Amino acid sequence: MFKFLKKKKAAPSVDKHIDKNIDKNSGQTTAETAMQADQQAESTARTAGAQPSVAPAPDSTTPASQPAFPSSVQTANPPENQPVSVQQPATDEALEHKLDKPRAGFGKKLKQLLSVRKKIDQDLLEDIETTLLMADVGATATMEIVDKVAKSVKRRQLDDPQAVMGAVREHLQELASRVEKPLVIDADKKPFVILVTGVNGVGKTTTIAKLARRYREEGKSVMLAAGDTFRAAAVEQLKTWGEREGIPVVAQATGADSASVIFDAMSSAKAKGIDVLIADTAGRLHTQSNLMQELEKINRVMKKADPDAPHETLIVVDGGTGQNAIAQVREFNKAVNLTGIAVTKLDGTAKGGVLFNLAREFGLPVRFIGVGEKSSDLKPYRADEFVAALME
Repeated sequence: MFKFLKKKKAAPSVDKHIDKNIDKNSGQTTAETAMQADQQAESTARTAGAQPSVAPAPDSTTPASQPAFPSSVQTANPPENQPVSVQQPATDEALEHKLDKPRAGFGKKLKQLLSVRKKIDQDLLEDIETTLLMADVGATATMEIVDKVAKSVKRRQLDDPQAVMGAVREHLQELASRVEKPLVIDADKKPFVILVTGVNGVGKTTTIAKLARRYREEGKSVMLAAGDTFRAAAVEQLKTWGEREGIPVVAQATGADSASVIFDAMSSAKAKGIDVLIADTAGRLHTQSNLMQELEKINRVMKKADPDAPHETLIVVDGGTGQNAIAQVREFNKAVNLTGIAVTKLDGTAKGGVLFNLAREFGLPVRFIGVGEKSSDLKPYRADEFVAALME
């Protein structure tokens, strides 16, 4: 291929990527920042005359025949006569604003590069290649994009640098569109179980809380399972969110068996007719192999309660970790069959190209992107809006 890739050193092993990421994130980030942002938004709404949301009292209508589970269930679903305010979807301009950093380090760099060139030559193609690689687009995807551009130039389909920008964007759009497949909750599956995985520090617990609020605002009943029993902080985070949002949380003491907690949550959710159950899992155990064995055990136990569960296995990755994100998806996919990806913290990275890398390497649906602290900043992934926000 081109000079740049030929000189590129071999990537470190997968194990090294994951171990390094885990060491760097020895404690998972808490949901406090997101909660503060939401509280500020609610305070503003009250000032304008809106009614504050009130967490309802615990449910006392549970049938006597319901089995008693050792897990504790916090709070109940909001009363049926209490209106739920549904947040309006963000505009394209809002997403563009949220992606200021990655656009400055990606789209604007490409524009600047092409604006000063008068002709298309090998040096220009290699500079494009370098820019894509530095933005975490990935070696394979970058090679394919630059190769397609070079062939178009050779066939005289592209004759000026500005046309090259359009061609690069077109190829990125094609990659991004491959993985646009929104998560649809099957109403016939009650509860619809979402198993959430990922290493510490990627915003996994916060993402779960944001998903819970989203589905509750859509009118669905939601329950959370605090399956990350390895860290006491993770359990407390989910309990705090549950109390604040009026969402039941099934939890046991720190160190309890994670599979048992999730099994109890599934049984409780089924007995109560819950629409969506979101289950957290440990971000890390003492070793990588133990983590994967724990996930495999959770999968086996869940199928005892529902042969089709989990109905969605979602991995959360940090959009700024580059090759580490690729390594994490690869290893977790070996232990459990991943069905979706949520890419978080895209607002805080100057790169932003890891989504294209994930699309090329795995082709797994990207369900959500995280572009901020507030609950409304977890957005369903739409390829055209994402590419436009990065490149314009």
